[in-house]
Amino acid sequence: MEFSAKQIAEYLGGKIEGNPDASVHTFSKIEEGKAGAISFLANAKYTHYLYETASSIVLVNNDVVLEHPVTATLIRVPNAYESVAHLLQLYESMKPRKSGIDPLAFVSPSAKIGEGCYIGAFAFVGDNVVIGNGCQVYPHAYIGDGVTVGSHCILYPHATVYYGCRIGNNVTLHSGSVIGADGFGFAPTPEGYDKIPQIGIVTIEDNVEIGANTCVDRSTMGSTFVRKGVKLDNLVQIAHNTDIGENTVMSAQVGIAGSTKIGQWCMFGGQAGVAGHITVGDKVNLGAQAGVTGSVKSNETLIGSPVIPPTNYFKSYAIFRRLPDMYKTLSRMEKEIQELKAQLNKNE
Repeated sequence: MEFSAKQIAEYLGGKIEGNPDASVHTFSKIEEGKAGAISFLANAKYTHYLYETASSIVLVNNDVVLEHPVTATLIRVPNAYESVAHLLQLYESMKPRKSGIDPLAFVSPSAKIGEGCYIGAFAFVGDNVVIGNGCQVYPHAYIGDGVTVGSHCILYPHATVYYGCRIGNNVTLHSGSVIGADGFGFAPTPEGYDKIPQIGIVTIEDNVEIGANTCVDRSTMGSTFVRKGVKLDNLVQIAHNTDIGENTVMSAQVGIAGSTKIGQWCMFGGQAGVAGHITVGDKVNLGAQAGVTGSVKSNETLIGSPVIPPTNYFKSYAIFRRLPDMYKTLSRMEKEIQELKAQLNKNE
């Protein structure tokens, strides 16, 4: 399917510079541009590709100033990155969707399946499960007894939802994700560790996406919550009884310990770790490998382990890098002082 620059500009509310009849049928990175493709420029580091790309159409921000002629047709928009996201969503929505229950799937007679759903081969749907309209459950996905899944959800192969958990609307669970495994609860005894039964559930609200091999543990009692709009990358661990606030995003290998409350619109870099039983406020940004050991107020940006403000961190790191030279200087000064003391004692 092809679209013209005029059609795309009208859809995005953009302004055309060049041929309004230029057409595209695919997407391409600007540095790998080819005829018939649309690309975008959102990072200034890639500006030089604008003058040499072979893409037919390029989305650019309104404030981009051209220093050389370009061969591609440009569409100026307020935010090129956001605009290409809208186009990709449109493109994805136009792909054909499977429907029906594969004869090799197991669906309990007591399960209720909405209209327009797809249940792939070897998928398992347990007793008293409720699945909303338009869901896609791919082969080998597992939905345990008593689970509720909202409308227009996607469960990719080997996604697992344990018994009793609740999944909202427009939720995507990628391959290998596990929702509702037992929380890590053990009571130490003289003989070892007694398991504390985890009798709660996990509640995932609307518009959440959970990456491959990410785990959200069920609560000891009550529910672990992943609120609306949360996006979790691959290999993230959310422990029992946590509450992840709306529209918070976490990069790969983030770990959140139990009974921790995370605010709204937070952004956590890769491998950040947050201790248990603390509160992190709204709009908190954590750098990669940040280590949070205590509660954090809203609107903080922190890096390092334990975390400190970036300015203090970089000042401290500058000193840390100089420690070997400082140690040599200190050792030399100590030796000189000892020599001076010896000389003074000799003169006395």
